[in-house]
Amino acid sequence: MDSHGRYEQRVVWAVVGTGVGPLLLAATREGLVSVMFHATAEVRDGALERLASRLGTEPVEEPGSPLLAEAIRQVEAYFAGELHDFDLPLDWSLISGISGFNRKVLRELATGVPYGTVVGYGDLAGRVGQPGGAQAVGMAMGANPLPVVVPCHRVVESGGGIGGFGGGVETKRRLLALEGVLPEPLF
Repeated sequence: MDSHGRYEQRVVWAVVGTGVGPLLLAATREGLVSVMFHATAEVRDGALERLASRLGTEPVEEPGSPLLAEAIRQVEAYFAGELHDFDLPLDWSLISGISGFNRKVLRELATGVPYGTVVGYGDLAGRVGQPGGAQAVGMAMGANPLPVVVPCHRVVESGGGIGGFGGGVETKRRLLALEGVLPEPLF
């Protein structure tokens, strides 16, 4: 506890090698708080600085932390094709400042779009009570602090296009191929 009797926020992180490159995972006592693609040293350091300023504490590298151990295990099992549904506590504090619509979209995505399926941006908007909100769904996907675990890669364009992705379209293709939605890339 700090000098005012409050529990101090603790943030631990680790980088995990995956089939789409290194992922930065960060967790608090509440659960997994952030997943970041392409976690090279430069990207990782920038992400950790942003986490420190948003969460008010310096993240500590602790891959053996009990807060991260299960998240690492499940992420590795997912990329090995052995896990289809993440069962992790999630800390939504990084989206606490975003609109209720975005929170609803991300929560629906986390629970309502199973492994190996996709949903259109407009369909997802309709599910959370805002038909015609496809563009707003796209904005919510961009605000997702927990990609892969909250599977924004499963949201696609209604006309059959793959749509955008914060981790890059090639990463989105690889994730959808892993889940059997798309064929594996030839090269």
